[in-house]
Amino acid sequence: MSIKINSKYLENYALGFAKKVCDQYFSSKQYMTGTEILKLTDSKQVNFFVIKSLFEAWHVELEKLKSNPFFDYRDNSVHQALNEFMNVLSRSIKIDRGNFEPLLGEAVAFSVILALDPLSFFRGEIDKSSGSSVNDFLKGNEKYYKWNHSLIANLIDRAGISQSADAYKQALRLNFEQQKDQLTRPEDYLAELKNIFHLDLDILFEKVAEKAEGPIIEESAQTKEEALVEEDLMAEAVVKQEVVEPENVDNSLVEEIQETIQSPEKDEERFEEESIPNIPSQYKVASAAKLIDPLQAWEKFESEQYSVMKGSVGELSENVGINQRFMFTKELFDGNPDLMKHALKSIDQCDSFMSAITLINERYVGELDWDKNSEAVEEFLQLVFRKFDQRG
Repeated sequence: MSIKINSKYLENYALGFAKKVCDQYFSSKQYMTGTEILKLTDSKQVNFFVIKSLFEAWHVELEKLKSNPFFDYRDNSVHQALNEFMNVLSRSIKIDRGNFEPLLGEAVAFSVILALDPLSFFRGEIDKSSGSSVNDFLKGNEKYYKWNHSLIANLIDRAGISQSADAYKQALRLNFEQQKDQLTRPEDYLAELKNIFHLDLDILFEKVAEKAEGPIIEESAQTKEEALVEEDLMAEAVVKQEVVEPENVDNSLVEEIQETIQSPEKDEERFEEESIPNIPSQYKVASAAKLIDPLQAWEKFESEQYSVMKGSVGELSENVGINQRFMFTKELFDGNPDLMKHALKSIDQCDSFMSAITLINERYVGELDWDKNSEAVEEFLQLVFRKFDQRG
C-alpha cells in the first residue's frame, strides 16, 4: 500500500496549527528564543524541525559570506572565529511572530510527511546532500529526525555503502522493506499533533493500492543482481554506534539540544546548501499528444479569472506556497525538491510564456512523464502564466 497525501488539506492544517500555537505564545511575548522553541509544543519532532530550519538558514548565509573572493575562509583562525560566531548567534535567537509562524508551519508539514511517507521524506533528505558526502549530511542532521529514525540510523558510518546518493537510496529502500511492519503507525505519531490542533486523518490521507508502474514516487531502476549485491552488503556491514565528544564551546542552545537527544556532536554543525541537480544532457522526447500547447494554455488562462493576474509574479521560487511545493515536488519532479528549484530558476530566465512552455516541454514533460491534464500540471502552468505579461 502507498500513502496519498491531501496536500491542500495539509497546507491548511499546517497554517492553522501554526496560527493556534503562535496566538497562544505571542499573546504575552514579542519574540521567540531558541530554548523556547525546543519546548514550544508537545511534539518534539515539530520543535526540532524548526531548529533544523534555523541552522540551515544560518548555513546558507555562511556560504554566501564564504563566496567573497577576498578572504581565505579555510584559514584555521577564521574557521575558529566562525565557530564562535555561530555559538554567539545560537544563544541569541530572537524571532518575531511574522518570521516565526511560517517556519512553524513548514515544520508541521514536514513532520506530517515524515510520519505518513518516511521513505519519500528521507529520499528527499538524501537528495539535499548533492555535492557533499551523503554520510556527513545524514550524520549532521540525524539528531533532528525523531520519527522513523531507525530507517536511516544504521546507514550512517555504514561499511559497504558507496557515497553515491543512489546507493543510499537503495539501502534506505531495503531498510524500509525490512522494517515497515515494525515501524510506528503514522496515526500514533500524528496523535501528538492532533492533541494540539484537530487533525482529520480521513481527509489527510488515504491508502491506495500501488499500480503496476510502482509507488507514487518512483524508485531508481535497479536490477535483481544489484539488489542482491546491496542485500549482501547490508548483511555484512557492521553498524557502528559511535559516541563522540561534544564541542568545547559555551553554547546553551546546542547544549540543550544535545541533552535532549543524548547524542552530543564532535565538531561544528554541518549543513550543506542545497545545490542545483545536474539536468540530463538528453531528454526523453514526449509524443506530440502529451506536449503542452502554449497557445491553448495561454488562451485558457486569459479567458478565466487568472487573466488579471498575468505578470503578477516575480521570482517563481518565491511564490510557491507550502501546498504547491509538496504537490509539484512529489507529482511533477519525482520527489526531488532541487530539481523543482532548478526548473523554476530556468523558467525565470525565459522572456515569454511561449518560451517557458517550450522549455517545459523539452525538459520535463517527456523526461518526467507529465500528464498535461492533471491537477498538478494545471496549477503549475497557472503559476507560470502569472509570471509573464506577454505570450511571446
